[in-house]
Amino acid sequence: MKRALLIMAAMATLSAPVLADEALAKSKNCMACHAAEKKLVGPSYKSVAQKYAGDAKAADMLATKIIKGGAGVWGAIPMPANPQVSEADAKKLAAWVLSMK
Repeated sequence: MKRALLIMAAMATLSAPVLADEALAKSKNCMACHAAEKKLVGPSYKSVAQKYAGDAKAADMLATKIIKGGAGVWGAIPMPANPQVSEADAKKLAAWVLSMK
């Protein structure tokens, strides 16, 4: 019984940050153009995670793109700048996106 409770507690701890960062993405309007598993206006978060898997500089680069915008990497439609997103929130969002498998 104790083992089952420990496993459940560990699972709750692991899923809480994912839910919190999904909520952050929704609150910053990221989900208007992106989805976890399918392309909308922009690429899916899983596609981004796959593209940058193993790239040690990806989190910082993506955080910068979240704030300043970008173009040309995923096609002709540019990602608009999001200056209302703080650097700390951009880093959380970038880490969350890169954690998608």
